[in-house]
Amino acid sequence: MTPGIRPFIAGNWKMNGTWRGSIALADAVREAAPSIYADLLVCPPFLHVHSVAQRLLGCRVAVGGQDCHAQPAGAHTGDIGAPMLRDAGATHVILGHSERRANHAESSDIVLAKCRAALAAGLLPIICVGETRAERDAGAAQAVVAEQLTESLPLGFVTAGGIIAYEPVWAIGTGLSATEDDVAAMHAMIRHRLVDAYGPAARTTRLLYGGSVKPANAAALLALPEVDGALVGGASLVAADFLAIARAVAAE
Repeated sequence: MTPGIRPFIAGNWKMNGTWRGSIALADAVREAAPSIYADLLVCPPFLHVHSVAQRLLGCRVAVGGQDCHAQPAGAHTGDIGAPMLRDAGATHVILGHSERRANHAESSDIVLAKCRAALAAGLLPIICVGETRAERDAGAAQAVVAEQLTESLPLGFVTAGGIIAYEPVWAIGTGLSATEDDVAAMHAMIRHRLVDAYGPAARTTRLLYGGSVKPANAAALLALPEVDGALVGGASLVAADFLAIARAVAAE
């Protein structure tokens, strides 16, 4: 963990969950939240954002979206504007996830535009960066992530409280996780790049790790320097697993 930064555990529910199941999951997280040191965030599908946000009113669990459009409104069938997320009760939004970059051909330019829209709507963006297996094997992992950072982050990102999530593409949903040395090295590079670009304020930007984070490996990953929390995928759909990951954070 980075000294002086409150740890942050976010759950990305992806395209999963009925209304009833989402409410039950939110209730379980809400009940446990007072005993957990870390700040918590859950990101349900947009269909359930409002219901989950209402369920979590008045507690220490924030609600986020999984994506937003670069425009606040308009003729964009099937898309969700950042102001709509804010109106539904979201305070955060995940942007640039590798599944969006790959499955929807989202470039860093698109992520940048979406990030600007999120900030304009009063949402805190969680920008995802990460390399493929081929890029890592070619020795280009840090160069790829550095380029994504440069091209995806707008002015004002750091001062607004934006968050970075490093998620190696090859570790998402595969059961594989980067080694502790690889995670520490990447997070150190990200911190260095942010401070170079944004100045001392970036020393307190939260850097999350994502990629098959589980109760079994959470404590070791969260103890690494410059790892300020986790963006949890599959394990966030099981309340006991998500809460076990959150409890792996050591209180200062």
